[in-house]
Amino acid sequence: MTDLSTTYLGLNLKNPLVASASPLARKIERAKKLEEAGIAAIVMYSLFEEQIIHESLELDHYLSRGSESFAEALSYLPDGGLYGISPEKYLNQVAGLKKALSIPVIGSLNGVSKGGWTNYARKIEEAGADALELNLYFIPTDLEMKSNDIEDMQVELVAEVKSAIHIPLAVKISPFVTSLPNFAKRLAEAGADGLVLFNRFYQPDFDLDELDIVHSLDLSTPAELRLPLRWISILHGKVHADFALTSGVHTHVDVLKAMMAGAKVAMTASNLLQHGEQAVGPILNGLELWMQEREYESIRQMQGSMSQKSVREPAAFERANYMKVLGSFRELP
Repeated sequence: MTDLSTTYLGLNLKNPLVASASPLARKIERAKKLEEAGIAAIVMYSLFEEQIIHESLELDHYLSRGSESFAEALSYLPDGGLYGISPEKYLNQVAGLKKALSIPVIGSLNGVSKGGWTNYARKIEEAGADALELNLYFIPTDLEMKSNDIEDMQVELVAEVKSAIHIPLAVKISPFVTSLPNFAKRLAEAGADGLVLFNRFYQPDFDLDELDIVHSLDLSTPAELRLPLRWISILHGKVHADFALTSGVHTHVDVLKAMMAGAKVAMTASNLLQHGEQAVGPILNGLELWMQEREYESIRQMQGSMSQKSVREPAAFERANYMKVLGSFRELP
């Protein structure tokens, strides 16, 4: 019998398919349907640093710090909606999900600076979360801020959050780092038990009729799998942390690629937002069938088998691959 089980952050999972942070965790009934369909774990939508500061009546000071350099600083935190939920309601939702589900529930904090708000990491643990995902989402706009200053700030934050909890900690990072291998190594040394690659930045657009900035959510496509696939392949076996691949996971083929790169789990949200829990069955069935046809006995057997340290051509993940791809292009006659 094919064994789809895996481990992530020390948690035993029945398969490697995890529902990543999204509004799907807002309703317990929806989360239960995902569990029944076969999802192995669910990550909560994020509780934002700004929300916690707002709750403690410090938001005015926090937002005004950047108002001179960014004209829209006062729009950082949207009014109402999902992300207007209070921290206490968030903690209640964590507790409610843990009571209703038998699969692991992973809390999510989104922030960049050290401070009292990180105490909510402990509160999320106390609410029953099996692990915590710290989402490092930061857009530098200050011309005087150096890259090493940003990385130092984020590494210190990881160490602070880790010191506040006893449950495993995963860190969701951006690909926009000068030296990603060194940054990943520093995060693991600071206490990250896992690294989630990668955070998707939502890019603003312009409305040329209204001359206004448009904020829209574009769901991922399978093409976005390639970036985290490459970096997990490079980092596997070099950084002592579990890897989760997110962005672009839509089919069983995407999950297989994630495992062979060296990920412990493949996280999906866009596919679930588009198709609901009905998307889970075909992925898991396709995964099992593919493995049976090729006589794979377990997921663990394939994890890391296509990583840089395991393939015959390690340079395929580096600069040599760039030249090879460009050289393969042929103009139309």
